[in-house]
Amino acid sequence: MTQDCSYNELCALQALDDSMEPEFPNGCVIVIEPSEICATGAYVVATVNGERWFRLYVRDGQGGEKLVALNGTYPEIDLTGTSFKIEGVIVQRNIKREVKHYQPYQPNNGENEIPLQ
Repeated sequence: MTQDCSYNELCALQALDDSMEPEFPNGCVIVIEPSEICATGAYVVATVNGERWFRLYVRDGQGGEKLVALNGTYPEIDLTGTSFKIEGVIVQRNIKREVKHYQPYQPNNGENEIPLQ
């Protein structure tokens, strides 16, 4: 993302697979806030080695970082030794007019646990 005047504008995208189900079903709309920082447990759009991903960002106690799909049939993406950048954080999900907000700057989106299957 660039630093021009549109950098701070939110954008909406549609989830096009089941990798983040059940929280983000195929076809739901996610609202992204441009940001290069987030807390562990935040839903992010990140670029890893030139490829863009929508995943859960997890930082462990030893400083390791990874991107995790909520649907356990998809592999984790270990960020160790990669070129990665957080492009934005998910601040809202819309499913047929049902809206849910997220808190990407608080650990685990303000929840007690990371929602992995």
